[in-house]
Amino acid sequence: MVAEVVGAVVLAAVVGWGWQNAVDAFVVTNGLMGLTFGLCGAAIAWHRPRNPIGWLFIADGIGHATTAVATPLGQLLSDADAPMAAQRLLVTLSMWAWPWSIGLFLPLALLLFPTGRLLSPRWRWAAIGIIATSPLFVLEMTGAGDAPGQGLPRGYLTISTYDDLAPLWTLTELRNIVAFLLAITCLAIRYRRADEMGRRQLLWLLLASVVAILFITPWSFLAGTPILVLLAIPLIPIAVAVAIVRYQLLDIRLVVSRALTWGLLSLVAIGAYAALAAILGSLISSRVGRSAAITVLVALIIAPILPRLQQLVDRALYGDRRDPARVASQVGEQLSAGLPGVVAAIRSALRFPYVGLIVDNRIVAESGAPPPSVVPLELEYGGTAVGALHVGLRSGESALASADRSVLGLVAVPLAVAVHATRLSAELQSSREKLVSAREEERRRLRRDLHDGLGPTLTGVAFTADAAANLVSTDAAKARDLLAMLRTVTRTAIADVRRLVDDLRPPALDELGLVGALKQRADQLSFRADGASVRVEVSAEGLPPLPAALEVAAYRIATEALTNIVRHSRATSAVLALRCGDDLEIEVTDDGPPNGEWRPGVGLHAMRERAAELGGHFEAGPSPTGGIVRATFPLEPG
Repeated sequence: MVAEVVGAVVLAAVVGWGWQNAVDAFVVTNGLMGLTFGLCGAAIAWHRPRNPIGWLFIADGIGHATTAVATPLGQLLSDADAPMAAQRLLVTLSMWAWPWSIGLFLPLALLLFPTGRLLSPRWRWAAIGIIATSPLFVLEMTGAGDAPGQGLPRGYLTISTYDDLAPLWTLTELRNIVAFLLAITCLAIRYRRADEMGRRQLLWLLLASVVAILFITPWSFLAGTPILVLLAIPLIPIAVAVAIVRYQLLDIRLVVSRALTWGLLSLVAIGAYAALAAILGSLISSRVGRSAAITVLVALIIAPILPRLQQLVDRALYGDRRDPARVASQVGEQLSAGLPGVVAAIRSALRFPYVGLIVDNRIVAESGAPPPSVVPLELEYGGTAVGALHVGLRSGESALASADRSVLGLVAVPLAVAVHATRLSAELQSSREKLVSAREEERRRLRRDLHDGLGPTLTGVAFTADAAANLVSTDAAKARDLLAMLRTVTRTAIADVRRLVDDLRPPALDELGLVGALKQRADQLSFRADGASVRVEVSAEGLPPLPAALEVAAYRIATEALTNIVRHSRATSAVLALRCGDDLEIEVTDDGPPNGEWRPGVGLHAMRERAAELGGHFEAGPSPTGGIVRATFPLEPG
């Protein structure tokens, strides 16, 4: 193919053809088509040898190149008075080489684009029909036997009754239209069903087709249009090759958006110009005046159309990113459906290849397949990061566009609220489960203590009382011994009951109140494990009546903190302070020397859990002046 194109250039120079002669003989257009179809087909066949599109393009390129070289070679033979058989053979070869491209190779390649396979088995009949009827177009183009150049003889394989077969040639033209319509319909269906990668491949072909149609349409309908407009056709094999081999070359969406806009606008301008020329031709006699009037009117028609047209095209390719309110509305509608619905709505509204929601280093919702390039956007609620939105970049993009960032910044606010609410809901459910579990464990403990301890004791009391009643008249001494035993067992049962009651709620809280109970406990914990004394000061003023659960939690945390000071620190003094404002704050500090970070044990875990159960906050650890334990509980408004 390359050799044929080079030969065509050399032969055109040998026969003395200038640029215009080469253009008029279609040597330039056929040569360039041969190069582009052949080289693009070779690239596809090299990278995707199993894809038949590459081989179809190679055959297409050879056909165009053969026509390109055969035309000046035939002229050379004619000028040299070569044998007529040789001249007719060259004319026949020139005429028969190129029609297969339009009639067979190109529509079949479009039908198979981009995978090289038919859309479904039902499309097999379309492919068979294109292949079986392709010779009709070749016969239509060659049957008349007209030579491609002046002074050349008619070719072989001509049809003597060519003019009588005009209805067949009309049917052939309709066949060509149907073939390309089938290919376009197949491409449209593929686009609707395709994933992000498939749609980008199809957009390359769409771009090339729009540009080619813009150039070829005037050549088909307007007389005098230069033949060079056919040079737009090579854009199709170039686009197909890029789509199959390197579809990620650049952001094809932006290119297609602009091309579609200006393409459609150009069609509107051409149509408006033709219509106005027909209307004003009879009203304005002066050609200059008519042209000026048409120009002004076309400009007035196009001016309001362009923004609307660009908006429609951008929406088809980029979604609703130029309408943030619409995107926010779509996201808001999906909030009730959960985070997966919100993520899917964002991806659909902005045509991203991938959107994922990351919370606590875990993917909680995603839509689409993760591309190589992902941009994280932090989600904040109340100044705290609650998650991240990972957005996949469109092919060819190195960063998010400012319009995308603006829309994502708008939807990030309700999404962060939704993430925070979901997290709170999960924490609430976990807290409920812990409360239920703790309640059941407490019930099990009480049942075990009552069944294994107090139950047998009371049963023994009943039996002993019965025995004493039976012996009181016959053996008074034995009855007195039984009553003495009964007294001892009863005291033991009473002690067990008191122990159970104390475990449920410290009796000192009911007898002395929270502050009095803490002072009593502080007096009991005035000596360390090594025997050294610890001076404990309790500071509490203006405490309002507190709920029972809060009193128990405050008492348990404060006493556990004091117990840890006595057991583990070398402090000589400690301060237990209770402060009440909007929150109840319990703070226990000591003057013990620092001994490194505290290792959480059973006591610290218990204090932290008690604070969390009531929605409080707990912190503990060393400080520059000693150890500190602080717990804060919210107070319900009175």
